Amino acid sequence: MRASPTASAETPVRPSAATAGAPEPAPGKQRDPFFDNAKYLAIVLVAIGHSWEPLRSGSRSVTALYTLVYAVHMPAFIVISGYFSRSFRATPLQIRRLLTGIVVPYVVFETAYTLFTRWTDHQPDRAISLLDPLYLTWFLAALFVWRLTTPVWNHVRHPLPLALAIAMLATLSPSIGNDLDLQRVLQFLPYFVLGLSLKPEHFQLVRRPEVRQSAVPVVGCALALAYWSVPRFDYSWLFHNASAEQLGVPDWEGPLMTLALFAVSTLLVACFLAWVPRRRTWFTALGAGTLYGYLLHGFVAQGAKSWGWYGPSWVQGPLGELTVTVVAAAVVTALCAPPVRRAFRFAMEPEMRWAFRRDATELARAS
Repeated sequence: MRASPTASAETPVRPSAATAGAPEPAPGKQRDPFFDNAKYLAIVLVAIGHSWEPLRSGSRSVTALYTLVYAVHMPAFIVISGYFSRSFRATPLQIRRLLTGIVVPYVVFETAYTLFTRWTDHQPDRAISLLDPLYLTWFLAALFVWRLTTPVWNHVRHPLPLALAIAMLATLSPSIGNDLDLQRVLQFLPYFVLGLSLKPEHFQLVRRPEVRQSAVPVVGCALALAYWSVPRFDYSWLFHNASAEQLGVPDWEGPLMTLALFAVSTLLVACFLAWVPRRRTWFTALGAGTLYGYLLHGFVAQGAKSWGWYGPSWVQGPLGELTVTVVAAAVVTALCAPPVRRAFRFAMEPEMRWAFRRDATELARAS
């Protein structure tokens, strides 16, 4: 179970988990709707993927779609998080946002999920452990570590090959413990570093019409490959939370699988971004609230299993699979909406001015 991502573009926004600690936009500069659209669509895929978990054993098609979704949704979210971390310099203001936008939500939801799953998993003695991330909270722990190491990646000569080497070596290390879900932190690291290495022109490249058109056969082939691989491939590799030995394969497979999955996921992320709308849409504003949708939908996903929502036989058929998909998308969409953000802002984006010293810049502004 343990270790298993606000407002409209015209109004001022507070940092989300994907942007906490990033620099403030220039005065008068609007948010780019492309990235808000991408974050919203990625978080919808996350919720849909979680909703399909209880349906995998009864359907090869669902398992194939699940495999495809897991190859793209978190890599896409992490790449975007890395891109918005490029200017992190550990300034006092950025550290403050890192603590209030990542650490505080991590503590709150690590505690909340532990208490909630004591009931849903029938484990009343499950301990609250801030070092062993539970369920969705691993991403906040990982983002905290990645963001703090950003200055290092910005200074080394070849950051992406180095990050890939670290991820490959992690698959050879079954002794890596559960503290902060370090195995997953290291194996997902290349996607964050890739985001750090990207420039605006790279995103312009994937928006070109020929790239969008090329993405169609690429995703079609990926889906066919996922369907073929269902009885042949252990999709646990896509969780990036275990070593080769823990997955029951020879050590040499770990580094090779790391490289192969990085290549495949990067290609699929490019296809995903190619299809993201560039203009404002009805869901653009929701992209600024993906932290809320990410952390809150897990209670529904966990509760649905305990409440027996997957029990009726029709749910295991095509109509049930479609219903589950639509409900998951609708739920996470609602959880990204402004009323929910206002209700839970105290836990996810607290000001906490009382907890920090006023730096020289703030004192100058106040004088």
